[in-house]
Amino acid sequence: MSAISVQRLSKSFRSKVRPEGLGSSLKSLIAPSYREVEAVREVSFEVEEGEVVAFLGPNGAGKSTTIKMLTGILRPSSGYCSVLGLDPSRQRTALARSIGAVFGQRSQLWFHLPPSDSFRLLGAVYEIEPEVLARRVPELVERFGIGPYMDMPVRKLSLGERIRCEIAASLLHAPKVLFLDEPTIGLDLVVRREVRALLSEIARRDGTTVFITSHDLGDIERVCKRAIIIHHGGVVVDESMKELRHRSLSRKFIGVKYASPVDFELGGLKPVKRTETAASYVVDTNEHRLPEVLRALVGRGELEDLTVEDEALEDIIARIYAAGASTGEAGL
Repeated sequence: MSAISVQRLSKSFRSKVRPEGLGSSLKSLIAPSYREVEAVREVSFEVEEGEVVAFLGPNGAGKSTTIKMLTGILRPSSGYCSVLGLDPSRQRTALARSIGAVFGQRSQLWFHLPPSDSFRLLGAVYEIEPEVLARRVPELVERFGIGPYMDMPVRKLSLGERIRCEIAASLLHAPKVLFLDEPTIGLDLVVRREVRALLSEIARRDGTTVFITSHDLGDIERVCKRAIIIHHGGVVVDESMKELRHRSLSRKFIGVKYASPVDFELGGLKPVKRTETAASYVVDTNEHRLPEVLRALVGRGELEDLTVEDEALEDIIARIYAAGASTGEAGL
């Protein structure tokens, strides 16, 4: 059984049309007009148990709306989704016992209480047996290195300290699926690396299914094994991170510098930037054989420097976004 199953899932909202002119404004009070906004459009995918999946898309693509349907906050307009075999919107209480959720901008910890009190309250909410909670809390405290913060009010914690406590709190009831919506937003480099390492450990050691949205490509590259990319509410890419990275192999970025001026024209391949002694090229290996290009560059003159780089994952995803931006209406 898949941990997450989504079949032709759609969600539309009614959006009030803003009137123009005074007469229209008065009319809208009596008989307002609306339009349908399709936030998610017939999305389908499966996530197996223990997978770590990145759910990506530009702002307004429908990511948050999809997660809200998967966690039971919103009811789909059409289609079907199940998480751990349960219908999220109809069996939300039962599902809550088996999933965890962390939203980078929202807290499940009580602001004026220390995390230790929030952990006890959450233990009661999830009806965790006292002896299980007494064993589970110290394990998580040690694992996430949050001992020094457990008795400090949450309002006095830094963002990085709070996020670590948030993730630990979401794992109190040992969920089988963990939903993360921008978990590292606003964190500094050191804390982001720590959080990524913890997420990787959770998936590896506990077999937890992790479903993560993030604009931070470091999260995606270091934690996730698969990427689902949506645009205008529909899936445009669903492939492994290995396959996604393989796209970079078709575009090479070459930089070259010579001791003296040379001719940089290579018969059908022109530099994108150049000076008298240096130039950079973008080479599509489907059109030009890389060894031939390198031999031609080496033979042009006395080399001082030569670099060959793959296309950055950030650029690959940006091109996917751009390719999916030509049609459709933005989601929410």
